[in-house]
Amino acid sequence: MTIENKTINTVRVLAADVVQKAKSGHPGAPMGMAPLAYALFLHQMKHNSEDPTWSNRDRFVLSSGHASALLYTMLHLTGYKLSMDDLKQFRQWGSRTPGHPEFSRTAGVEVTTGPLGQGIANAVGFAIAETMMAAHFNRPDFPVVDHRTYAICGDGCMMEGISSEAASLAGTLALNKLTVIYDDNEISIEGNTDIAFKEDVGKRFEAYGWNVVRLADGNDWEAVYGALQSTLNSDKPNLIIAPTRIGFGCPAKEGTSSAHGEPLGEENVLATKRSLGMPEDKFFVAEDVYAHCHDLMQEGVKANEAWNALFARYAEVYPDLAAEWKTWHKPGLPREIASDKRLFQFEGAMATRATSGEMINRLAALLPNLVGGSADLAPSNKTNIKNGGDYSASNRAGRNLHFGVREHAMAAICNGIALHGGLRVFCGTFFVFSDYMKHAMRMAAIMKLPVIYVLTHDSIGVGEDGATHQPVEQLAGLRATPGLLTYRPADGFETAAGWITALSSDEPTALILSRQNLPQYEHPDDRALKGGYILSESNKAVPDIILMASGSEVELVMAAKELLQEKGIDARVVSMPCIELFLQQSNAYRESVLPISVRARLAVEAAASQPWYQFTGLDGQVIAIDHFGDSAPAATLFKEYGFTVEHVAQVAESVVSRI
Repeated sequence: MTIENKTINTVRVLAADVVQKAKSGHPGAPMGMAPLAYALFLHQMKHNSEDPTWSNRDRFVLSSGHASALLYTMLHLTGYKLSMDDLKQFRQWGSRTPGHPEFSRTAGVEVTTGPLGQGIANAVGFAIAETMMAAHFNRPDFPVVDHRTYAICGDGCMMEGISSEAASLAGTLALNKLTVIYDDNEISIEGNTDIAFKEDVGKRFEAYGWNVVRLADGNDWEAVYGALQSTLNSDKPNLIIAPTRIGFGCPAKEGTSSAHGEPLGEENVLATKRSLGMPEDKFFVAEDVYAHCHDLMQEGVKANEAWNALFARYAEVYPDLAAEWKTWHKPGLPREIASDKRLFQFEGAMATRATSGEMINRLAALLPNLVGGSADLAPSNKTNIKNGGDYSASNRAGRNLHFGVREHAMAAICNGIALHGGLRVFCGTFFVFSDYMKHAMRMAAIMKLPVIYVLTHDSIGVGEDGATHQPVEQLAGLRATPGLLTYRPADGFETAAGWITALSSDEPTALILSRQNLPQYEHPDDRALKGGYILSESNKAVPDIILMASGSEVELVMAAKELLQEKGIDARVVSMPCIELFLQQSNAYRESVLPISVRARLAVEAAASQPWYQFTGLDGQVIAIDHFGDSAPAATLFKEYGFTVEHVAQVAESVVSRI
């Protein structure tokens, strides 16, 4: 047995041992994909386990994240900080080897994957970011940004719609440094893929504008390596179709669905080791295998050292660019930008989508690495960076991304851009279509990626477009997502606060913005940055009632306060642009805004009522929409659904009277 095949078989049996000890997991795909991973990690990719965050490393995405045992095994063999004890703790509490790969938890894992198909879109994001950074920083003889993105995906990834969205865009953009290896094992959980999936994937990708390489046998690592080498001069994104056998080497389960999502069983693991000519010891790696992997990884070490020397010379020749490089890679927002009062100034009634558009351009002038775009709605979302240029296959320096009508892929691509490093990214669509984006937004929250979502047309104010385009439940859904800040501003100042918060945060932020014009309010300080604050104080030391709202409904409660005053009822108005941020404030601050002693409370929001009961309590009340909307002018809908000054004041009066 050659050392190459011995290493591949070591990957197979080690993955089987990992899953068997955990008593759960997916052994079949790692066993079948071992030759693909061997060719990629040890012969093709430019990476260095001693410096896993090296800027110019090749990126790898395991889109079929359930095959995590393959990735962990390869990281262990290639010298990343993942010990054999870590492999033995696969899927256990607090381990560095969770069931699906998790970014920032395990060195060498570039992105959290598992939900099928998203990894392909993440890889597209990595590839886009590489071209953008190269266009800005590279100079003749100084290719400081010159790396490739690789992904492995399976049949399930190819079935998911997001992979089609992302692949179509990648072909349009001619992302030639992107290579996806398709593990074509033709097995799904329910049986052969023929029961639901018979298309010619290669022809589909050719139609997308990809270079497609078809292998006869994915078990031939040299053929895989040859295919990878052939993509280096491609002018298109690349798909390598590699037929494999799930559970390769297991006499009882090879090529069957039972090898997919459950341990092989102790007897079958032993039979596999015997059939592959491997030792029967558990978690065994021969010293010559370790040595072989170590020797092959030295190419990456040399490449890393050469790049370090290149960048040192680059810094001497282009000191300004080198300084900018460091600035672009720093997290957070420079203090001088965050505290610039001019960013918060707006005049006259404006829709918050318009104030957001102003903020994008004010910030773009200060942050040259701010990039973004929309799902074919930039004129409506106000997401265009003026004079920023349009990113395309012929203009990698453009700052405006055009995602087309591909909301799910757009959000997942932005995750890849954010993960790549160096760029700050936003994306936009109508708020109701955030449902299409939701899982990618959730992944951003899990990974703590500061992606910014510009979500406009935020309520029944959409009007005539009707229930299909009027978001109702979306606010509650996003607010329930851990690690996601949901900001629904009432005016320009609050919009600016949302943007500053988003760019200062290490979490994703959703900006929920109005279509209709809203007034500007007086803001003597920056309390809007706290997520909830007293916008208009009562005349009494203790108000008779607290009126709460977000977004466009703040205008309603402000007017209702005046009407109540005429009736001798003194109200405090609390604007709550970001519930999550308010809940992060100290108990003392929250008590100062919503004192327990004031039981009479009324919340008003043109969306589902659920999030507000934590603030109104049992004695308070919520004016909201717990049903779908209708097609009519916005003013009619607000009137019919009780969002009028008179109705708000009437309900407030009834709350006060019964307490």
